[in-house]
Amino acid sequence: MIHPVARRLSRRFQIVMLLDGLLVGCATGLVITCYRLALTWAEATLRAAIAWSQGNPLRMGLWALVVLGLLVTVTLLVWRIPSISGSGIPQVEAELEGKYEQPWQTTLVGKFFVGTCTTLSGLSLGREGPSIQLGGMAGKGIARGLRKPKDEEHILITCGAAAGMAAAFHAPLTGVMFAIEEIHKTFSAPLVIAVMGSCIGADFVSSQVLGMKPVVTIAIYDQLPHGAYPYVLLLAVLLGLLGAAHNAGMFALQDLMARLGGKTNLRRYAIAFGAALVLSYVAPKLLCGGEAILEPLENIDILSLGTLLGLLVAKYAFTALCFGSGAPGGTLFPLVVLGGIAGCAFGVVVVNSFGLSQMYLANFAMLGVCGLFASVVRSPVTAVILVFELTGSFEAFLSLSIVSICSYLVANVTRVEPFYERLLASLVAKSAGEETNEQVDALEGRQILHGHVVEIGSELAGKAISAVVWPQDALVVSIRRDGKAITPTGDTVLEPFDLITVIMDVAHEADDEAWLRAQCETVTGYVEDTRGV
Repeated sequence: MIHPVARRLSRRFQIVMLLDGLLVGCATGLVITCYRLALTWAEATLRAAIAWSQGNPLRMGLWALVVLGLLVTVTLLVWRIPSISGSGIPQVEAELEGKYEQPWQTTLVGKFFVGTCTTLSGLSLGREGPSIQLGGMAGKGIARGLRKPKDEEHILITCGAAAGMAAAFHAPLTGVMFAIEEIHKTFSAPLVIAVMGSCIGADFVSSQVLGMKPVVTIAIYDQLPHGAYPYVLLLAVLLGLLGAAHNAGMFALQDLMARLGGKTNLRRYAIAFGAALVLSYVAPKLLCGGEAILEPLENIDILSLGTLLGLLVAKYAFTALCFGSGAPGGTLFPLVVLGGIAGCAFGVVVVNSFGLSQMYLANFAMLGVCGLFASVVRSPVTAVILVFELTGSFEAFLSLSIVSICSYLVANVTRVEPFYERLLASLVAKSAGEETNEQVDALEGRQILHGHVVEIGSELAGKAISAVVWPQDALVVSIRRDGKAITPTGDTVLEPFDLITVIMDVAHEADDEAWLRAQCETVTGYVEDTRGV
């Protein structure tokens, strides 16, 4: 009798998924390369239009009419294709959970076009969220073209999303880890192999056109001495609190903007587009993702603490306004910019107050990016890998890990929800027309508890609890779904990404745990159940 864990994967299937992942990666790399070129053109056109119209009332009026046209265009497109609104990451996650269906053709074309329009208008939104959605839809299109079954389609959607992240940041390892840690939330050999193949393919294609240089480059001149690590810990705590405040502010503004109502999003979008138009002539550095802010950060010695704090508050406020409106676009690149500013501001305080060398300001900027990303997204490993790929420095790994872990824990202690989990829950609730708010009973004084995540395509996914032949001494006592705990019954249907808590006998713990692990993991082919009751 072959143990279920030993026979759960097929080597041939892994090769097939690698080839499919490479295909998805190359296709996604081509799409994201075109998208980045379109955004570069849009931002250059925006800067030229501002310079052309500055100080001339007639020309300013003409540009205002262009922005008005862009506002109406984006509003109409989102009204016709709802899946292209917002970041795009929650839409991909919801589809992988089987709770949201995106028409891949119209989503792909529509997201590409509206993303270009919002950049041309100057909205403070990032390219990474849309790139992930564009990649996911490219993966879905290829899966449909190859007539893949649903479980393999989900893997290829994940591959496309990872490839989109990799091509957007020119950071393939970041794409791999983001897909596993944030999007798919599981770790299996076929998934990892396919995702790595897709990220390699996407990075290869995009680098042929856009070059090898990362989107953001942080030049580190020397590593922080160990005597400065108390400052690193303090920075981590502050970034954890800042990340929680970031999320709370974004959620509050999103809820506030949602009250404007209307059949379309015109009222909400008009506020964001109007703010962008005003800032075009008042503070143009705040526009778009934030590339214009990163340039002076390279010469941080010429910026005062007051200037940095002003940029931090203003950029966050404008980003929150744009994202809260629901306009198509992400927040990851503005998040990187905000983290860099916060780290620099902290570094200025340390340099001025404690005599640390000014050359370490770039180190604090790097740590700021890592810590804020970890505390906002709650993906600490991805945060470390992202900054590692931006800096190319192995020596910074220790300080990055400290900041990432500590800021992540501090943000969790505040009980403010992770950014994308909250957006996913809102999207699913809106799509389903209702929210789940059930509570689970406390479990005390019982036997051994084990928790497992139900993976996409596993034996348990889609089955009612009563339809599963469980071991005699195993009992499902809790299910956590979309951030909420529910009490299971025999009729409860297990869904992908459910975190199930099972109580089992100590005497049979090893066998029951092995069986449960095999049942929760993705199945690549038919596996006969050899475990009876």
